[in-house]
Parts: sequence; C-alpha cells; structure tokens
Amino acid sequence: MNHWQKDRIVAIVDGAAEFDYPMSRFTVAGVGGKVDALCRVRHTAALEDLVVFLTEQHIPYFPLGKGSNVLVTDRGFRGVVIVLEGKLSQVEDLEESRDKVRAGAGLALGKLLDFCRSRGLGGLEFLAGIPGTVGGAIAMNAGAFGCEFGGLTEEVRVVLPGGESKTLKAAELEFSYRSLSLPKGAIITMATMRLRPGEPERIALKISRNLRSRRERQPLGYPSCGSVFKNPSGDFAGRLIEESGLKGRKAGGAMISPKHANFIVNTGGARARDFLRLMELARRTVKERTGIELEPEIRVIG
Repeated sequence: MNHWQKDRIVAIVDGAAEFDYPMSRFTVAGVGGKVDALCRVRHTAALEDLVVFLTEQHIPYFPLGKGSNVLVTDRGFRGVVIVLEGKLSQVEDLEESRDKVRAGAGLALGKLLDFCRSRGLGGLEFLAGIPGTVGGAIAMNAGAFGCEFGGLTEEVRVVLPGGESKTLKAAELEFSYRSLSLPKGAIITMATMRLRPGEPERIALKISRNLRSRRERQPLGYPSCGSVFKNPSGDFAGRLIEESGLKGRKAGGAMISPKHANFIVNTGGARARDFLRLMELARRTVKERTGIELEPEIRVIG
C-alpha cells in the first residue's frame, strides 16, 4: 500500500485508520500479525466509498466484529480490516411492528440482548455470552442451544464491492449451518429481526441460565477463538477430539482445552502458528481414527 492510497483511505474514513496494526491487540485469542490498515467506519456512505476505492485499487479487505471466531496468521494480512462503529452499531425499534428490531452490524451481541430484554422481546437469548457482533452472528449464522440467528432474520442490508447498498429479504437469504451465502466482497451493515414478545424477567432469567451453562462448559477464563471446528452431522467435534486423547495437548503457548476439546486457548504467549498446529493435529488425528473430516468454524486470515 503506497502513501497516496493511505492518504485516500484516511480521507474516506475521517482519519479513523491505523496502519501496520497488530491484530493480537484486537482478536479475542490475543494472537495475529499486522494488517496493512484497520479502519473504523461510522457511516454507510463512508463504507460505500471505502469499498469502491479498495476494489478499484485491488486491495483486499474483510469486515471484523469483536475479533472472535477469527485467527489472523503470524504473517498478518496484506489488506484492510473494516470495523463498523457509530451509526452502524446502533439498534432501534420499528414503529410499524412491535416484535421487530433493526440493528447495525457493528452492534455487540450483549448490547442487543440488553435492548431486547428491556423491551420484552425474546428469541435471541441463545446468543448470551458470545463475544461477537450482529454482523458476525449473521455471517456465521451463529447458533447455540438448538437455535440459530438465521431463523429470526427478516432482512439483511449489505454494501456490495461496487458501492451499492442492497437489502436482501428473508427469501433471498441462504442460511446454512454456521454460514450465510453472500455475494463475494459484500459487507453486512444492518439486519432486521422478528422476535417474540415476552416478560423481561423471564427473558433475563433465560439469558442468565445460558450464561451459566457457557461458564460451566467452556474455558472462558482463557483467551480463545471460540469453537474451532463445526460439529459434523450427528456428532460433536469436541467429543471426537476428546476421544482422540487430545485434551490438554499443547503447542507453544496454545492448548486444546481440558474443559472443552473444541476450544484452543492461549495460556500465555501463544502465536497463531501454535493454534494452527493444534488445529491440524486435531483434524488429522480425528480423520485417522474415525474417518470424519473436521471443518473449521473459525476463519483463518492471512
């Protein structure tokens, strides 16, 4: 990236750009090399201009929420990381419908849950404890406790590489297990969800129970990327890894959690390569033992 390109990016995002940014500062796992630029975008118009410019300049980019479910390699990423803030991280009621909310893709899931609870809107309690954003939860079709985000999503607003903003209705959204099919280079900016009216106290109780369940089952005391592998049909990745005898296996500062085998945790000083070594060990061992090919749930960048 040359100086002119950097200056243009700074102008588009009103100065909210940091160059040669170490992703170990941003990702939940606390690992990752540098990216050419990290841009904080607060308005749809700025995002449209930025995406057009990066596309024209053949500069790769990807959106990032709270840095969970992603692993940036130690070599980093030669491109731009886009973080949505400001108006793109707000939530509002829809006057025309009591049971709908519209949220910006940059909104933290915890804040979305607080908003819905206070208004007596249920259905999203399964998201409790997930350290992500609305955009990430939609793109990954986040799910837990038998529920998925896709089943509650009415429409999604995206910015396409050509700079066009487009609204995709529910019938156009192809959700699948931990995935949403979108045009290449599209960035989610907004989503509308249809929820279920309920009593705030009951919603709060369900959120509390889900949080307690996560604390009991998951190694939340250590930095991690979240669930590493998707569950294969009819089985659980954690069970397969555990029965392969890999709980507690270490590589550098990374370790397959003794608490939940589908989590790799940073015990201190881990590098991305340590996570990747353990991922490959788990994938290869489970394949040799069971014939099942584990598919990563986390996204590896770089």
